[in-house]
Order: sequence, then C-alpha cells, then structure tokens
Amino acid sequence: MSSKIMSGRYTTTEDQGVTVFVIGMRINKWRAIHKWLPVLLAMPPMIKELSINKEIGCLGVQSYLQLPTTMMIQYWNSKEELFAYARGPKHLKAWRTFNKRTKGNSAVGIYHETYIVPKGSYESIYVNMPPFGLGKALGTEPVTKATGTAKERIDRTAGKQPGS
Repeated sequence: MSSKIMSGRYTTTEDQGVTVFVIGMRINKWRAIHKWLPVLLAMPPMIKELSINKEIGCLGVQSYLQLPTTMMIQYWNSKEELFAYARGPKHLKAWRTFNKRTKGNSAVGIYHETYIVPKGSYESIYVNMPPFGLGKALGTEPVTKATGTAKERIDRTAGKQPGS
C-alpha cells in the first residue's frame, strides 16, 4: 500500500492495442514444498528482468496471491514481444528446469492465458486509486466530460468521434 492514491477519476491515456498475459501456479500438495517452491522462486528473476529492461516490451505487471493459487497479469506492447521473451534465455532456462522437476509430479500446477486486445477494444476507470493495472502500464489522465462514461472511453480508443 505504498503507492500514492490519485484522487478523482482517471482513465488510460493510450489508445494502442495491448497483449495481456495471465500466468500463475497452484500448489496442489502443500507438504511437497521441495516440488513447488522452485517453481514459485523461478518467477522473481524474470519479473526483475522485465521491470529493468523496458525495451523487452513488458509494459507492467500486477501480482495476486489467493492461496493455493498465484496469478500475475502482464501487459505487453505486442504478442511478438511476449513470444520473443518466451524464447529468450532466462525464460527457456526456467521452463526447462520446471519441466525436468515436475515430470510425473502433480504437487504443483501452472497455467497461462494470452489475450490480444486491439485498439478500441478496452476502456478503464480508476477512482481514488494508486496507479493500477492497465492504467499503471499505459499511463492515466483525468476523466473529462468527453470521457465520463464507459461508452465514451471505448469509443475514444476506437477512434470514433463523440456522438457517432
């Protein structure tokens, strides 16, 4: 809770497409800590790399924990940059290690989902919130009379003129 709360109503500033990548793990057998802890510990070095090297294409990350499941939402410039990172050395090493350690092991599960969100297919509102989610990844601006409703905000990202 260290982020400064932005008073008022805000929306995202950008009107670009975005790739949303959801990834996480589930602890299926708590006592098998030696099986699931290495999976959990593989993620922080990759997230550090993404946060330091913005040229990789990751715009921002939000993490959640609802035991026994973890979830991380990543916002990317494009699916091409996401896929390039997946083929990169740090991720490939973690993936190979995971596969070796978990072969025939049901103590831990992993999942991911990828969404390609074209320009004009999203809108956002943040009221009295710190920078968060898509707004944290793309930046925010105050809501105006022209962006006061969800329809107005999504029409703006789609490039439509008000009232059309």
